Amino acid sequence: MFATRNAIKVAARSFSTASPLQSKVAVLGAAGGIGQPLSLLLKTNPRVTELGLYDIHNTPGVAADIGHINTLSQVSGYTSKDQDGLKKALEGAELVVIPAGVPRKPGMTRDDLFNTNAGIVRDLAQACAEVCPKAKLLIISNPVNSTVPIATEVFKKAGVYDAKKIFGVTSLDLVRASRFVGEKLGKITEVPVVGGHAGVTIIPLFSQVSGLSLTDAERDALTHRVQFGGDEVVKAKDGAGSATLSMAYAGARFADSLLRAEAGEDVLEWAFVRTDLFKNEGLEFFSTYVKLDKNGVKEILPLPQNISEYEKELVKKAIPELKKSETKGVSFVSSN
Repeated sequence: MFATRNAIKVAARSFSTASPLQSKVAVLGAAGGIGQPLSLLLKTNPRVTELGLYDIHNTPGVAADIGHINTLSQVSGYTSKDQDGLKKALEGAELVVIPAGVPRKPGMTRDDLFNTNAGIVRDLAQACAEVCPKAKLLIISNPVNSTVPIATEVFKKAGVYDAKKIFGVTSLDLVRASRFVGEKLGKITEVPVVGGHAGVTIIPLFSQVSGLSLTDAERDALTHRVQFGGDEVVKAKDGAGSATLSMAYAGARFADSLLRAEAGEDVLEWAFVRTDLFKNEGLEFFSTYVKLDKNGVKEILPLPQNISEYEKELVKKAIPELKKSETKGVSFVSSN
């Protein structure tokens, strides 16, 4: 509730200073554990003028429910049973957010989700390539380290690939790191998190946080907590789901960043994108600092030169894991 109220307050302040552009956002997987609260938060954002919701079932109910919220955006919900339901949800979309797929259960890693979610993301990306090829694609479905390469290959096959417009949403790692460090500092501060979105590929850059002093033991413990924070939630929910609410908040935050960039603001974010930063290591995708503009990625920034030796080692350890996930995604599309 606090997050929703806060989002409304922030949105209201933004709305009072500038009129929103006509921005349709489509949410694919809108009736799921992430999709419902994500759709709710997007409905409170005055930059969103239309929401197109899609899932295999229950989406009209979600649309009717959040459609009663007193913001000006229009909401439509479609299911796989509706004729051209997916097409209708996507038509005219500026942003497409994809949280569709199965959630993690206790003992599962994000990579365990690959067999199910890879096909879902492939099919939804294909629909996006056909219906709204110029939309910005925000992929939440895990394993992000593989699903972003999957979407990329689908768009390449369709001849509509634009690296500036496909994003893996890693914002939850930043949100967690900010929260955990905030508990120590007594204030919320931005913590850069780079690499990927699974286990040891998640690299919080605590060296970049002003005023933060950690012992080696504290640094190790905090790094591990950020990397495996999702496991805390999966365990606490006792098989009933994964980090759905915090992921919805993080996804809505990233969507808002793109909408603000679309409106002409200078926005700095972190996302899992196609980059040449580690081309020499044979790696094409990495989560890093990204400047956004109306076209998506304006500029990809290198890692800060003053990161610690500890963080440099984490990057080295992450690269082979990221390469395996990337190859797995690319191979899936080529063989299916």
